[in-house]
Amino acid sequence: MSYEAIALLMFSMMMLMLMTGQRVFGAIGFVAAVFALLLWGDGAVEMPFASTITLLNWYPLLTLPMFVYMGYMLSESGIAGDLYRMFHVWTGNMRGGLAVGTVFLMVAIAAMNGLSVAGLAIGASVALPELLRRGYDKIMVTGVIQAGSSLGIMIPPSVVLVLYGMIARQPVGQLWLAGVLPGLMLAGLFIAYILIRCKLQPHLGPPLPQQERDQISRREKFRLLGAGILPLVIIFSMTGLFLMGVTSMVECSAVGAAMATLVAWYKGRITRKVLEDTLRKSLAVSCMFMWIILAALAFGAVFDGLGAVRAIETLFLEKWGLEPWQVLVLMQLTYLLMGTFLDDTAMLIIVAPLYVPLIIHLGFNPIWYGVLYTITCQVAYMTPPFGYNLFLMRAMAPKEITLLDIYRSIIPFVLLMVIGLALVIVFPQIALWLPELYYAK
Repeated sequence: MSYEAIALLMFSMMMLMLMTGQRVFGAIGFVAAVFALLLWGDGAVEMPFASTITLLNWYPLLTLPMFVYMGYMLSESGIAGDLYRMFHVWTGNMRGGLAVGTVFLMVAIAAMNGLSVAGLAIGASVALPELLRRGYDKIMVTGVIQAGSSLGIMIPPSVVLVLYGMIARQPVGQLWLAGVLPGLMLAGLFIAYILIRCKLQPHLGPPLPQQERDQISRREKFRLLGAGILPLVIIFSMTGLFLMGVTSMVECSAVGAAMATLVAWYKGRITRKVLEDTLRKSLAVSCMFMWIILAALAFGAVFDGLGAVRAIETLFLEKWGLEPWQVLVLMQLTYLLMGTFLDDTAMLIIVAPLYVPLIIHLGFNPIWYGVLYTITCQVAYMTPPFGYNLFLMRAMAPKEITLLDIYRSIIPFVLLMVIGLALVIVFPQIALWLPELYYAK
């Protein structure tokens, strides 16, 4: 059997294992181990051990549990709820203002967390009931929360970009900076859509009643700004010190985790339950990501041994005669297709070992491509039938919001994300300008 046929069989077996509902790291690691033993015999057992050593020797891995801990500490201690109250008061006097404030909240959560699930949990539990009580259209606000929470994997400290950096062997600091402007651009597209639609259809997002606005004094408004100061301190202490060169990437993650704990203590929110829940969830998520990275390294090593990367290059460039940009568009289309039934980590594990070397061979910037991958993950999070955010929203939304409502709500935001993806493809400097500017210094 040819190596190309073996690679295809390996890929097919992995997809079959994933469809059975097995855990991602278990399915992919099992396929890698079986094919390694069949191809190279007993000596292949060294492959997963070598991957383990590679993983444990990768110093930036320490950022992963730190950022996960920081996000859960902010969520469990209720600091995010205080932040939403501030946005509620300051943006509620215009049509669609509370929905715009929700997007601002999601951007702030993304800058302190790096995960999509934390933003969605906060949005569904804190913002959604308030928006529905204020008479906002349930379909629009459901889409706002799902789309806004997806920004958590784009804006630093993005855990997905950390995973991409590990698997693609790219500097995470550059990836973080590359995600800033595209993430803010997507947030701007969401806000523009909300304001325009509420201008055309005012009943979708009514402003706060005049009587309620009169009850909130100017002094009270400025007092509520204090809720936004502490999260800004956390963001500055983490990413600000890193960009200023005071701390390394790992050190800034430790500073962020420590500052989140200190802020929760200062607000009187540290309890035994908060600490237990935060530590338990942080440990579970961090271990899951480590197993996924380990499986990805083992799977990629087998694929490299088969020469699958070279086979893909031959297929696209020689047999099909595609131009580099055509290959790039085809890659993104495969991501969008896989995103309908796989999560972001599974997609990364499957195609990063194949696509990243090909991207470099074609002359594209792998940092820029990491941003393209992450935007595609955002689309995958909200694409039926298996989008993560769809299921999480269904689990946390009130009964009045049906699954059909959730599916309908994401249509305009998915289109906006595709527009954002196209803009970053056509204008790569949207992603590359900031890291080039910073590292040029």
